[in-house]
Amino acid sequence: MLRIAWSTLRTRWISFAGTFAALALGAALIAALGQVLASSVTSPPRGPQRYAAAPVVVVPDERLTVDTWRGGSSAPLAEPRGLGDDLVARFPGAVVDRVFPARLSDGPPSVGRPWSAARTAPQPLVAGRAPSGDAEIAISAGTQPERRGTSTGARALVGMRVPVVTATGIETYRVVGVTTAGPQPTVFFADAHAARLSPRVDALALWQPAAEVTKAVAGAARVLTGQDRALADPSREADERARNNTNTIVGIAAGFAAFIAIFVVSSTFAFAVGQRRREFALLRTIGATAGQIRRMMYGEAVLVAVAASAVGAFLGPSATRPILDRLAALGMAPEWLTPSRSSVPAWVAFGTGVLVALAGVVAAARRAGRVRPAEALREAAVEPRAMTRGRWIAGLGLLGTALVSMAVNAVGDPGSATNNKTFMPIVMLLIAALGLLAPVFVRPVTRLLVAPLERLRGAGGVVVAGGTAASAGRTAATAAPVLVTVALAASLLGGAAMTDAAKSALQTRPVRAAYLVLPEGDAGLDRQLVQRLRAIPGADVATETGTSVYTLEGDTQLIRRPAQAVEPGTLSTALSVPLVAGSTAGLHDDTIVVSRTWELRLGQRVRMWRADGSPVTLTVTGVLGDDSPADAYVTPAHAFSALPSVAYVTPRPGASAPAVRAALEDAVRGHNARAVSRAEWVRESGDRQASASRLGLLAVLGIMLCYTVIALVNTLLMAASDRAAERGGLRLLGATRAQVLRYVVAEALAVVAVGVVLGFAATALGLLGLEAALLRLAGLFAFDVPWRPVAVVIAICFLLGAAAAVAPAIRTIRTIRTTGVAIPRA
Repeated sequence: MLRIAWSTLRTRWISFAGTFAALALGAALIAALGQVLASSVTSPPRGPQRYAAAPVVVVPDERLTVDTWRGGSSAPLAEPRGLGDDLVARFPGAVVDRVFPARLSDGPPSVGRPWSAARTAPQPLVAGRAPSGDAEIAISAGTQPERRGTSTGARALVGMRVPVVTATGIETYRVVGVTTAGPQPTVFFADAHAARLSPRVDALALWQPAAEVTKAVAGAARVLTGQDRALADPSREADERARNNTNTIVGIAAGFAAFIAIFVVSSTFAFAVGQRRREFALLRTIGATAGQIRRMMYGEAVLVAVAASAVGAFLGPSATRPILDRLAALGMAPEWLTPSRSSVPAWVAFGTGVLVALAGVVAAARRAGRVRPAEALREAAVEPRAMTRGRWIAGLGLLGTALVSMAVNAVGDPGSATNNKTFMPIVMLLIAALGLLAPVFVRPVTRLLVAPLERLRGAGGVVVAGGTAASAGRTAATAAPVLVTVALAASLLGGAAMTDAAKSALQTRPVRAAYLVLPEGDAGLDRQLVQRLRAIPGADVATETGTSVYTLEGDTQLIRRPAQAVEPGTLSTALSVPLVAGSTAGLHDDTIVVSRTWELRLGQRVRMWRADGSPVTLTVTGVLGDDSPADAYVTPAHAFSALPSVAYVTPRPGASAPAVRAALEDAVRGHNARAVSRAEWVRESGDRQASASRLGLLAVLGIMLCYTVIALVNTLLMAASDRAAERGGLRLLGATRAQVLRYVVAEALAVVAVGVVLGFAATALGLLGLEAALLRLAGLFAFDVPWRPVAVVIAICFLLGAAAAVAPAIRTIRTIRTTGVAIPRA
C-alpha cells in the first residue's frame, strides 16, 4: 500500500500541496519558535552593567527570613535596608554608592548617584569636570530632555542651570560635566550632597580580593563577584519580565500553530476522502481490505509529513534572529538574547509535524476504510451524508465540554477568566466543535445568505444557492479555514478588549476623586509636590503609596502581600472602598484592612512583617469585597521611604472645579507629574491595557492569516477538480465566460460568508461565556469591539476566496474552449 500511496501522491499532487505547505509552515514555525524559546532559556543573563568595572560589590541582604518549624522561609523585601554604618567603616577605600530618585525637570526617567560611583560602570567624562559643590551636578548622556526633535551637545550643556526633581522636591543645579551613557540615565551629585539627599548606603564597590572582603563582611551583607554583580543592576527585573513575555508569546504562538495545522490537515484529508470514495471502492472491489485502505491513507500522510516537516525543520531556525529582533522591538524580549545553536527544536519540529499529520488523518482513514466495494457501481452525483455518528458525537462532545468549562469559570472561578491560558483553550474547543458540526448549519446559513441573489434576474442566484447548499460537506470543508481565522481573530481581539475593560473597571470604578495627580515614571510624587497639593484651597487631597506586608501562612511559608498606604481621614473622599465587614474608619497605625483572600476574620490580631522586615502585630478592622482594587490598606506609617504613586484631589462643596484644576496644573509644573481628570484617567487606563495586550495577539493573527492562505487556496483548488464538469456543462449550455466566472466568484464568496457566520457563532459563544465571568468579577463595564482588525481579516478571506476560485475556473474554461469537453483533473 505504500507503493500505491506514493503513486497517489504523484498523480494527485494538487490535493496534497496545501497539506504539504501547512505542515512545512507549521514545522518551520515550531522550529523557529522553539529556537527562540531555547534562546530565552539558555542565553546567559546579561553581564554586569552598573558595577562592570568593580570586581567586588557588597550589597545588603534584601530578603526577609523568618524561622519556622520546617526551617527558614524567606521573601524579597519591598523596602531596601541599606548597609549599616559599622559595615561601611570597615572599608575606608570603597566607593560608597547611593541610588535614589533624581530626574531633570521634564527629562527622561533617571536616578541620582554620588560622583565617585561613576567609575563603577565606568562612565568617564566627555565634557566638563566632576561636581564638587552642593549646587553642581554631572549628567550622563541621554539624561537631558530633548525638545523639538533635537538634542543639545555635551559641551553646550556644561554651564547650564537646570531644575532637578528628587524625593524632597525641586532644586536648581549647574551642570559642570557630562559623562558617557551608562546602564541608565544618571544625575551625579557631589558625594557629600548625595549623602544628604539619600543617607541610605545601597552598595560598596571594592577593588580588593573577594576572600578578604567576605571575611570582613562576616555575613552582615552579600558579597557579589563575577556574574553575580548583575543582581544589583537596575534592569534585572525588567530583563526577567521580558524573558517571561518572550516565553509566553512564543508558547501561545506555537500552540496555535500546532492547533491550526491539525485543523487544516484533518480538513484536507477529510475533503480528500469525499472526493476519492469511488477510488477507494474500486480498490475494495479488487480485494483491498479496510485495513489496507487505512494504511494507504496513513502512508500518504507519512510521506507528505516527512518531506514537509524536514523542509520546515531545516528552514525554520533561520527565522530565529528576525523573530527575536521583532520581539525586542516590541518590548517583548530582551535585546541581548543570543540565538541558540541547539538542534533539539528542529528535531522536535520534525517529530511534531509527523505527529500532527497522523493525528489529522485518523478520522479520514477510518472513514476511508468504511467505504464499501458496491459504491464503485452505485456512486450517485449527490454528496454522501456528511454528518456521521462519530462526527455528531465528537462535535457535540467538544461543544458540551466548552460550555461546561465556561459555566464552571463563570460560577466557580470568575477571576480565571482574565487569564488567556483559561480562555484560549475554550476558544479552540468551540472552533473545533463548530468545524465538526458545520455541515448541519451550511444549508440554513446558505439559504439566508444567498436569498438576495435568488431575487436577481437570471439563473445565477439559483445556481449559486443550489451549488452551495447541495454539497454541505464540501462547503463546510472549504469554509473551515475561514471559520478558524475569523473565530480566532474575533475571539482573541474581542476577549482582550473585554478583559482589558474589566481590569480597567476594577481599577477605576472605586475612585471618587474628580482629579488625579500621577508621576511621570516610577519614582513617585516628591514630598514638595505633595505639600503644594495639600495647600490648594478648596480641595481635599489623599495620597496612595504602594508598599508590602508579609504574613506566615500555615506557620511554614512567608507570603509577600501588596498593600496600599493611605490616610484614613481622606480615604472615604477619594475612594469608594467595598467592604463586606468592618469599616475603614478604624484604620490606624496598629490596624489593617484586608481582602477576603487573606482568610482572616474581623478583629483578629495577626503577626506580620512590614516592608523593611520589621515585625508588627496588626488588628483586622475591615474585610474588602472581591471587587476591591487593593489587596490591603494600611496607614502611611508603614510605607517608610516609598513615595506616593498617586494623589486623589476632590474639590470641596462650593469650590470652583476650574480653579482647582488650574491650581493643580500650576502645582505639578516642573515636578515630573501631571494632573488629569477622572474621565481622562479612565480613558488612559483602558488605552494602556489595550496596547499592552494586543502586541502579542498581532503575531498570532499573522500566523492565522498564513494558514488561511494555505488552507483556503488548497481546499478551493481541490474542489475545482470536482466542479470542472459542472462548470463545463454551464459553458456548453450557453453561459458566457463572464457569467461562469461571476458564478464561480459568487459561490466562493458565499462559501467564505458561511465560514464568517460560523466564525462569528463560535466567537459569540466564547465571548458570552467570558462576559458572564467578567460580569461577576467586575460588574457592568463598557468596552470597544475591535471591529477594524476583524474586518481586515474578513476582507482578506474574501479576497483570497475569490482569487483561489477564479484561477482554476479560467483554466477549466480554456480547456472547454480548446477541446469542447470539461475534463476533471486530479
